[in-house]
Amino acid sequence: MFYKKSGLVGLFLLSTSLNAFSAQSLDENEQTIVAWSDANAESAIELIEKIVNINSGTRNIQGVKDVGAILRTELDELGFETRWVDMPDDMQRGGHLFGTLKGDRGEKMLLIGHLDTVFEPSEGLQAFERKGSTATGPGIDDMKSGDVVIIYALKALKAAGLLDGMQIVVAYTGDEEDSGRPLELARRDLIEAGKWADIALGFEAGIEAEGSEWVTIARRSASRWCLEVTGKQAHSSGIFGENTGAGAIFEAARILNGFYDEVRGEEYLTFNPGTILGGTDVEGDCDSDSGTAFGKTNVVANRAIIRGGMRTISQQQTERAREAMRAVVAKSLPQTSATINFEDSYPAMSPTEGNKALGQLLSGINEDLGRKPMLTLDPARRGAADISFVAPYTDGLAGVGPYGQGGHTPHESLELDSIPLAVQRAAILMYRLSQ
Repeated sequence: MFYKKSGLVGLFLLSTSLNAFSAQSLDENEQTIVAWSDANAESAIELIEKIVNINSGTRNIQGVKDVGAILRTELDELGFETRWVDMPDDMQRGGHLFGTLKGDRGEKMLLIGHLDTVFEPSEGLQAFERKGSTATGPGIDDMKSGDVVIIYALKALKAAGLLDGMQIVVAYTGDEEDSGRPLELARRDLIEAGKWADIALGFEAGIEAEGSEWVTIARRSASRWCLEVTGKQAHSSGIFGENTGAGAIFEAARILNGFYDEVRGEEYLTFNPGTILGGTDVEGDCDSDSGTAFGKTNVVANRAIIRGGMRTISQQQTERAREAMRAVVAKSLPQTSATINFEDSYPAMSPTEGNKALGQLLSGINEDLGRKPMLTLDPARRGAADISFVAPYTDGLAGVGPYGQGGHTPHESLELDSIPLAVQRAAILMYRLSQ
């Protein structure tokens, strides 16, 4: 937005625009958006039901494409130029849907959703079910309802005569829940869109809790680490001796304890050893989440492998933590050695000044709609998401979708009354940014 792409001039312009918007009531165009979204809430729910009832687990390539085809038709009818980005066959991913509206007015906006869910066909089809003001179904919270909010926010803008001239790219990725590798290819088109954009909005579910509504201006990164340890196999009677040393398992324990004592502590930094294998016959590597281990209590272990994950608030924090972990690893016990490697996954969406300003703008819109100011969500309360891939290039907000809960569980639910609210906030935000 202004901060990342316009420097000090942008700071002044953003401050001015925020002051102009902070205390205003809804103008005539915004009142039209509100009325239209209220009147068309049932139509939005019908579209949510339609795509929830299509299994689109990340590995269900055809299901991902089927959901994408429905949303592509919606974008086509809105006047977007759409394209499907296929991934190589060996990646085993369905691909991505992109839609572009070429205009010349206001901020260049990137709207982000994803077509896939964590529920594969083998888990059985759970269908959309409605009970009063709540609906349940696979992926209804994460994030098919948010996908539909994108469409209906655009429809509301069109109904108000405001869509033409806007500069918008809609990106629906097909593998957010389990990104294909290499990431450079899987997220190439999304990153290119992020470099183009001034603003990015991620439409995963919003959060309403503890009597408050929350705006998401930051999300932590997600990356992996793998520790491989070797020791000298020998009769256990000689352990701790000069010739036998400590063995691989004691060395692994020393390193993990060192991580806990010496690396842990920075705010928002967490790291978790997810699996550990050790013994004299270990089947497993850093590329797999499973393995086997065999050993005897009277034999010193010669190998251990530990796989873990890490979350950080910035790339700088990631690098500090990795360097500290390497330093712990380097202090080997006798007759042992160890190596640690790191694999990037999702980068951090850091809490930039531009993100904070956008959060204030959305909160002001919430107040203009007759609601309370929105609070800023603690980044530790959200996982990684696709908006993080564009965060280094553009300012943004995440969690712009409707309110739900139970994501990634068989009990996902959606508060149906929050759909028109999410549509109104998103559409009004885009309208104000386009002026």
